[in-house]
Amino acid sequence: MREVSIRGRVIRDLIAHVTNDNLIGRKIKTGELRKKLVEPKWKCPDCFSLEEIRMPHFQMEYLKRKESPREDYVILQLHGGGYIGAMRNAYRSFAGLYCEASRGMGVLTVDYRVAPENPYPAALEDALEAYRWLRGQGWSGRQIFVAGDSAGGGLALALCMKLKSLDMRLPGGLVLMSPWADLTASGPSYEDNYGRDVLFGNTRDSLIYNRDYVGTHDPGDPFISPMFGEYWGFPPMLLQAGSDEMLLSDSIGVAYKAKRQGVRVRLHIYEGMFHDFQMGMLMMPESKAAWREVGRYFDTVAGRPGKPRQGRTGAARERA
Repeated sequence: MREVSIRGRVIRDLIAHVTNDNLIGRKIKTGELRKKLVEPKWKCPDCFSLEEIRMPHFQMEYLKRKESPREDYVILQLHGGGYIGAMRNAYRSFAGLYCEASRGMGVLTVDYRVAPENPYPAALEDALEAYRWLRGQGWSGRQIFVAGDSAGGGLALALCMKLKSLDMRLPGGLVLMSPWADLTASGPSYEDNYGRDVLFGNTRDSLIYNRDYVGTHDPGDPFISPMFGEYWGFPPMLLQAGSDEMLLSDSIGVAYKAKRQGVRVRLHIYEGMFHDFQMGMLMMPESKAAWREVGRYFDTVAGRPGKPRQGRTGAARERA
């Protein structure tokens, strides 16, 4: 998909129109609107069951397919939101898409603690606790996929680095959608895409410059900005990003460094797309293509139920 679809352009331009509004746009870019968002109770589709799990400091939700659930692997989902927004209904829908894309894997979504009330390392501690919970349920590290978007993608990488530091078994794979891996905002795309990014561009007053999560810590700490960590021994990873987002260099940098350190990596840059465009789910061709690619990744790394894995994931940098 080398050109942006008509629907993709319409949605991108609509987002730009809304975020350019002086009042609403600023609240979107800073994350203020996300923090105060009140949503109706999510209605779980009849084909799934949803279990709420209370942990000492946070909550989790476990989504499973009722018919023909896949029992050889499980997905741990870490949501985005700039470390200041709690889980919302979109991620419950994400869980359903992950379940379908993986041909029936259960999805554990973590409603981890967020800043400013709970700055670093709260989110990382909660992600680690959720991973340990899955291990306690009998899942081996190899059977766990960790998936995350934006801040959740960065958190997934930080979780792997934390697991390495604790000599714990790493997960079997990583799905990273526009991961926020550099909280120093030092990559070239933070400047190159400053005028093109419809969610964070044309202002320094946005959540990607917010230090609520970092607090008094060094933003270059690999547990905060995993861009600056080491990737030796990491599992196969799929990275997706939009060509127009300011965080593009985060994905490129992680993919380049991980590949050089022996990790099986696939990076796909979707032309003309914005940050977290997968939120379009099935509404536009680009987001549909991204979710199909997630399904192919699961087929390649985990294999289809009842069939052997297809082989190694090649390293690639593609344009949609």
